[in-house]
Amino acid sequence: MSGVSSGGASRDGYGKGLLRLAEDSRVVVLEADLGKSTKSHHFRDKFPERTVSLGIAEQNMMIVAAGMASSGKIPYASTFAIFTERAFEQIRNGIARAGLNVHICGSHGGIHTGSDGSSAQSIEDLGIYRTIPNMTVIHPCDDLSAEELTVLTKDLDTPSYMRTVRNKVPRVYTTEEASNLEIGKGSVIRRGSDVAIIACGIMVGIANEASKILESEGIGAFVVDMHTLKPLDNELLGELGKICGCFVTAEDHSIIGGLGSAVSEWSSEEFPLPIEKIGVKDIFGESGESHELLEKMGMLEGNIVEAAKKVLRRKKI
Repeated sequence: MSGVSSGGASRDGYGKGLLRLAEDSRVVVLEADLGKSTKSHHFRDKFPERTVSLGIAEQNMMIVAAGMASSGKIPYASTFAIFTERAFEQIRNGIARAGLNVHICGSHGGIHTGSDGSSAQSIEDLGIYRTIPNMTVIHPCDDLSAEELTVLTKDLDTPSYMRTVRNKVPRVYTTEEASNLEIGKGSVIRRGSDVAIIACGIMVGIANEASKILESEGIGAFVVDMHTLKPLDNELLGELGKICGCFVTAEDHSIIGGLGSAVSEWSSEEFPLPIEKIGVKDIFGESGESHELLEKMGMLEGNIVEAAKKVLRRKKI
């Protein structure tokens, strides 16, 4: 995987992805008064006749999206991740239960959002949407992967939920590398043989940096961008289990219900092995700078390094 120095926010990639989708006249965009924040406003600026602004009415937005999907359109509906949760019942019953091709984007997810505080930091959204049948759940790690994965959602035969983030992070991918991504297939960022670090979202870049520290100490770590939490790439997990025999998961999300839970569920049924989870440990976030919050929650490179060493000790028992 090539090193990339420049950066971007995954919400920017979502906005660019919508513009690429505009060539399909069935694509329409819905907003709930936050188009500038979610970056759907780029589509609205160029295609106002294909954009519906619903105001601060997320439940209504989801039902309107369902109606448009049932009429042959492909709706993309976005708001803050925390506000999508207000419309859970509409998403469950109006969209997913009906199997409608609606694609939801929840921006500003996780504690990395920073100073907005705990009321705006959704740390449970990925877990919520994982529980809904027929729902694909995606969390890109940078702007380029978010753009590509947004474009790929159009060809799904299920509804989807994509979480994006507010702040810029270093890019993990080049444009060419991002173009090879597939929904439902994890992406190997770095190879090793001792431990596999399985990450999503902003934690992919942090995991990659942790792997360099581990390498300097003689520990080889796989790093995987598991951008699709549902359906999970069980085949890749099986391969990593055979090679490494232990996992660390890393996510800007509660360790309950998200990526760590998904991987643990797979392991308990298919391939029992020791797992350590890095993420938010059953508490709410708080206001602060992104790095401060990651440090307080134990979600930085050093924390992943320690988790890797711990799980390696467990593997040897």
